[in-house]
Amino acid sequence: MLNRTALINLCRQALAEDIGSGDATTEGVVPATAVTEGTLVTREECSCAGLPVAETVFAELDPTMSFEPLVQDGDRCVPGQKLAVIAGSARTLLTGERTALNFLQRLCGIATETRRYVDAVGAGNTKILDTRKTTPGLRALEKYAVAMGGGTNHRFGLYDRVMIKDNHLAIARLEGVGAIARAVEACRERSPDLEIEVEADTLDDVVAAAEAGADYILLDNMSNDEMSEAVRLADGRSLLEASGGITLERIPAIAGLGVDFISVGALTHSARAVDISLDIAIPGGTP
Repeated sequence: MLNRTALINLCRQALAEDIGSGDATTEGVVPATAVTEGTLVTREECSCAGLPVAETVFAELDPTMSFEPLVQDGDRCVPGQKLAVIAGSARTLLTGERTALNFLQRLCGIATETRRYVDAVGAGNTKILDTRKTTPGLRALEKYAVAMGGGTNHRFGLYDRVMIKDNHLAIARLEGVGAIARAVEACRERSPDLEIEVEADTLDDVVAAAEAGADYILLDNMSNDEMSEAVRLADGRSLLEASGGITLERIPAIAGLGVDFISVGALTHSARAVDISLDIAIPGGTP
């Protein structure tokens, strides 16, 4: 899922932001010839995501650095578990530490939050989706982390699925009744290879979207009773996505209604970073 060229460019940009004209502290304190070993350790339970990113950070600083993963992205990890060992130049290790940890803590946080929602669904067929509510410039990484947490990626951007939302329909309704049918038809004609999703605010919208041939219908901020009725009204003609006001506590009940997907913006916009540290080996235990 991670484009190698894009990942390298992103890591270079992040390193340039942090290092600027040079790591003044490390270059002043640490001899250029010093070598050491560091271990990435999680201080709390998490789902791992981002090890290839951390590895790329150190490789961009010094391609001779050794990076040995001890777990794989997607693995569930316990407090105190070692994630990877990095060995080589002490200067490189210290200079790249914060950039690598920023990526890793953020991505593990997203994967961990996603795993909570996926676990809450249980054994049913309902899938947890992410959204476009991502950090600008980091969407590919954040959606990768969702996948590592067991979630499913929604559309990546504006180009890979037609998504007729409430604001689109508000403008389309200026032309009169039948806005949903007109919008679906126009998008089908312009982008015949793309799937079409329609946001439904009411049950009447659900019926209109299903009759118009929408591939997906987003049930926006509906109660459980309304979603249950939407499942009946759609009658398998369109796949249904619950969205808006979704909390972890609601997931089991919503999954039991028969919707196909539940999209959760909080997976990416509100995930808490995981507490991960880089522990550096001190020869002989001397501080």
